[in-house]
Amino acid sequence: MPGSNRVAAVVVTFNRLELLQRLLERLDVVDGLDEVIVIDNASTDGTSQWLAELDGAEEPGQRQVQVIARTLQRNSGGAGGFHDGLEMAIERGADLVWLMDDDGLPDTDCLGLLLKQTDLDFWGPLVVDEGDPGRLVFPIRLPGRSKVVHQLADVEAAATDGLIKDIVIPFNGVLVTRDLVERIGYPRAEYFIWGDDHEYRLRAEKAGARIATVVGAQVRHPSVGDLGTPMAWGRATYNHTPSDLKHYCMARNNLLNLRDYRGWPFALAFVAKTLWFYLLTKPQPKRIRLSAQAWWAAVRGDFSGHERFLR
Repeated sequence: MPGSNRVAAVVVTFNRLELLQRLLERLDVVDGLDEVIVIDNASTDGTSQWLAELDGAEEPGQRQVQVIARTLQRNSGGAGGFHDGLEMAIERGADLVWLMDDDGLPDTDCLGLLLKQTDLDFWGPLVVDEGDPGRLVFPIRLPGRSKVVHQLADVEAAATDGLIKDIVIPFNGVLVTRDLVERIGYPRAEYFIWGDDHEYRLRAEKAGARIATVVGAQVRHPSVGDLGTPMAWGRATYNHTPSDLKHYCMARNNLLNLRDYRGWPFALAFVAKTLWFYLLTKPQPKRIRLSAQAWWAAVRGDFSGHERFLR
């Protein structure tokens, strides 16, 4: 990108101070970054106090990259955090915004490799398992294929000129241009977690954004367990999580995403898939009840139901 572009990183954090400190240490040595904006979702582990000491420090011997911190009054989830952080970055004059959670760790050359791309609007790195770098943390369904891939080698083999076009894993080291943000707005804060990043990608896609994954750029991320759990004799996968909070938000938000961007037949197919998974693949009757509550909330436009799971 042209050297005049201002690049801001936006990090959303909640009660993971050690991971946040590790990430900010890494971002301080990344070339091409002008500032880091940290949105703290009302953490209770000392994060806000630590950030208060760090905020704005730019004297020699402290940090190379300025950190701007904002602690929210209540936990608004990743969706609310990225909404506020992206808005703040744009208001502060960023031309490119690098979005990431606090538990990822970009390679030192990650941003540099992303910035080599000059004709994209919404693009990011591969997210690999920090304990097994040959495996993807978030499985990818490659364009034009039905099979979901889990291995880095499969993605590398499918790349064209180092890119997987039309695919990106949002909010895990993804870059978005100011122009695209001005066209499509900010993430839906009411989603709280799970599905907000996908909705933002769908919105970008609908707006004609140029989207891609840069295979050579990587973010290391802790394993997330059963994402992409096989079902229906291996013909499909389901994003199962042991967290009731995450599942509730996923069920509610995914139904809305499918309804709004692909239509009711796809939304109802997701309902059927969920019923299959929790009746046959991993029987959990309580999950079916929870899913039904989330779907009904989605239809009613009620985004408060997840609050009962918050501590």
